[in-house]
Amino acid sequence: MNLNMIEAAAERLQGHGRVTPLLSSPFIDEIAGRRVFIKPECLQHTGSFKYRGAWSAISALDPDIRAKGVIAFSSGNHAQGVALAARQHGVPAVIIMPEDAPRLKIDNTRALGAEVVLYDRAGGVDRDEIGARLSAERGLSLIKPFDNEFVIAGQGTTGLEIAAQAKAEGVEAADVLVCCGGGGLTSGIALALEGHAPSMRARPIEPEGFDDVIRSIASGQIEEITGPAIGLCDAIITKSPGQLTFPIMKRLCGPGIVVTNAEAKAAMRIAFERLKLVAEPGGAVALAAALYHGDQIEGDNVIALISGGNVDADLFAQVLGES
Repeated sequence: MNLNMIEAAAERLQGHGRVTPLLSSPFIDEIAGRRVFIKPECLQHTGSFKYRGAWSAISALDPDIRAKGVIAFSSGNHAQGVALAARQHGVPAVIIMPEDAPRLKIDNTRALGAEVVLYDRAGGVDRDEIGARLSAERGLSLIKPFDNEFVIAGQGTTGLEIAAQAKAEGVEAADVLVCCGGGGLTSGIALALEGHAPSMRARPIEPEGFDDVIRSIASGQIEEITGPAIGLCDAIITKSPGQLTFPIMKRLCGPGIVVTNAEAKAAMRIAFERLKLVAEPGGAVALAAALYHGDQIEGDNVIALISGGNVDADLFAQVLGES
């Protein structure tokens, strides 16, 4: 896994992925006490950064292998990214999703043409067994959500854009706060910044109770979440960092920040009120860290990702109605 792979993924994404902007708001700067730049991947195809990695991985497959189809596990954002990228390549996609995933994500995945197979996550059904059986029966290629070199490379294209856009804003040094689950986006951005903006550092941001990446970086070894992998920030809840992503994050990332559910909800409201952006809870944690944990951030500038905006309307309305 290296910078060349990220740059190659960027070439394959040209004309397919969106170059999302770098936004700012004086109201947000005032709350945070420094300049805050927001990278809104909620504006990416399918509403999250996951499209980048999905397109990168599927486009890199041998055409004969790709034609048989792909399979993925996801609670929603990776599912939609793979579904769209597979449709654009004209190949079938099977997505294994938990029954308790947000309804919007399940419906959108089906609408994009994928076959959705639901499983009882809370009841302990083994999704890996389902995936292994279907892969063997149909010859499908597994597109992992984060522990895949081509997926990491695709997510790393976000970092290439951040480096160029920040330079255009006159920003050379900054903490780049990344909503972090298994670490595909975080590790990809860290590698891109190492090559194109070495004065910037990626920092993983996780919700309370699901800080496996942060604890792993602190201890120097992979730590796991022992409880159920279910929570408000469903998009970024994982049991542990990946075998490929963790060594990259351990080497390149600064210390992580843990945010509360209340802070994530508040960041969702501010993103909507000040930037007119829809952020899902997991997609808002980096902005929450910029707004409410400034004592853990260095420098006059900070860059925060909004990694996704796929939130059910009822939950979004509830969050907006809270104070």
